[in-house]
Amino acid sequence: MSDFDKYIRQGEPDRKEKAQAWQTAIGLQDVDGLKPSEYLLRTAGRHIEGDITIGEVKHLIDSYYQSKANRKDIENERTEEADKVSARITEILSEKSFSFTPDYLILIHRRLFEGLYKFAGRLRDYDITKKEWVLDGDTVLYSNHELIRQTLDYDFGQEKNVDYPSLDANQALKHICKFVSDIWQIHPFGEGNTRTTAVFTIKYLHTFGFTFDNSVFQEHSWYFRNALVRANYNNYSKGISATTSFLELFFRNLLFGEKNELHNRALHIAALWTRLPY
Repeated sequence: MSDFDKYIRQGEPDRKEKAQAWQTAIGLQDVDGLKPSEYLLRTAGRHIEGDITIGEVKHLIDSYYQSKANRKDIENERTEEADKVSARITEILSEKSFSFTPDYLILIHRRLFEGLYKFAGRLRDYDITKKEWVLDGDTVLYSNHELIRQTLDYDFGQEKNVDYPSLDANQALKHICKFVSDIWQIHPFGEGNTRTTAVFTIKYLHTFGFTFDNSVFQEHSWYFRNALVRANYNNYSKGISATTSFLELFFRNLLFGEKNELHNRALHIAALWTRLPY
């Protein structure tokens, strides 16, 4: 990432914007434990310098992995996913278009994962659970697969009715956090939900006129996911209630430039026991 930092410090608008998009795109791969290849980093640098377009980046990455597949010398397939999805996120973030609809969320998923997941751009048709480190192996209750589309339509409809101009900054932040966490809880897709939600959220925030520090997603994408988990987990027998407070700290840093400490250990439910008086 330090190679991209120099473009941001130099402040040339076009290079800075591209470097920030790449930082975010690559940082988001951390939510699934993925790391890009050195080839991707070099190719991204050529794009930031203006030597090649983002379309050419995608073509080069595709050709690189096609070549490796032909030689039966392919790297870890998750590295291929990290490289291709990073380039695709960068492309979407650079586009000056947006649609506040469930269909656009679905489109983002298809564009990110086409050719990587067989179900790219398709709503989940089965129920899921996921063991979460932050919950000591427990799972969030995700949406029933038969109600995914209806739930998406409902949540988007509710968000459209929010009168943001009448809210102060803190109230608006809470509404945004609630909407984002609700969309993530639906988990509309088999895999890739956090990255899809993050890209949609970034595009949505831009419609409010926000400019923000992309390094927050770069450095704290795993915190972002864990905060979404905690925003959707209740276990009253253990005194645990769903809370967006952790997500709000993340967005305060992102949007308001605050410097709240974002530590994953603070989100782990075990942290509750250390704070309880005995």
